[in-house]
Amino acid sequence: MSSDSLLGGIVPPVIATVSTVAELRERLDTERSAGRTVGFVPTMGSLHPGHASLVAAAAADTDVVVMSVFVNPLQFAPTEDLGDYPRDLDGDLAIAEAGGCSIVFAPADAEMYPNGRDGVLSTVAVPVLAGVMEGASRPTHFAGVCTVVAKLFHLIGPCRAYFGEKDYQQLAILRQMVTDLSFPVDVVGRPTVREPDGLAMSSRNVNLSAEERRVAPVLARALQAGADLITGGERDAAVIRSTMAAVIEAAPLGALDYVEVADARTLQPLTVASTDARLFGAVRFERARLIDNIAASDTPVFVSTDPVVS
Repeated sequence: MSSDSLLGGIVPPVIATVSTVAELRERLDTERSAGRTVGFVPTMGSLHPGHASLVAAAAADTDVVVMSVFVNPLQFAPTEDLGDYPRDLDGDLAIAEAGGCSIVFAPADAEMYPNGRDGVLSTVAVPVLAGVMEGASRPTHFAGVCTVVAKLFHLIGPCRAYFGEKDYQQLAILRQMVTDLSFPVDVVGRPTVREPDGLAMSSRNVNLSAEERRVAPVLARALQAGADLITGGERDAAVIRSTMAAVIEAAPLGALDYVEVADARTLQPLTVASTDARLFGAVRFERARLIDNIAASDTPVFVSTDPVVS
């Protein structure tokens, strides 16, 4: 018996890494037959404290936490950064285990797509919610996301699934998909985890140069400028978009992709803003494209104005 056990401390579970659908299903069947509830954290790996917060929430709510680590090729267009997407399975396993994860499902591409990427003939889409913002900039992205998440939900079975609000559009789309297709899944959204200078934590942040990292919080500052206008009484969404864009365009290095003032539920662009609106934006750097969003009613995202270079 460990000293932690003798002292009444909590010993995190020994993590199991599985790579096949058959073993994943066998393990989860065993857990459920013992009456245990399942929490699920789908990821593409390269974990950071934002992912760790999802694991911790799942561990607090459920008996067995499963994390998937799979860089899904379906959600990358041929011109996008699939090859550059960071991968660190050993580091991911350490973070997952420290947070209380019990099972990591880390399949090969061929396990998920036996006929190859081009052989996937069945896809899932939520076109109304997916046709704006990220969907407009990356037209094939959300069909790839919905298809892989639908497959993962099918493999995992009844569970609570945890997603970060940094990908708010994705969260809204997956909630709609679960409702429409009657998956036995409770989708749980968790707040964005940020660096002290406001930058939303993202696996892609490692692809920023040191100088780009200093500039990157401009996206959060732009969104906060829009939120400040709304809480100050501005209701013209065009004025708010223009202000957010100007903040980004005044900074060096990053190129504005889009900014938006949208309905938090339908994701459709607003003409008249309110404190119920949500603000979205995306900025491109040389090897990283960063996205972020905040609610118009959010308190300031900044803890400090001093940039943090990681």
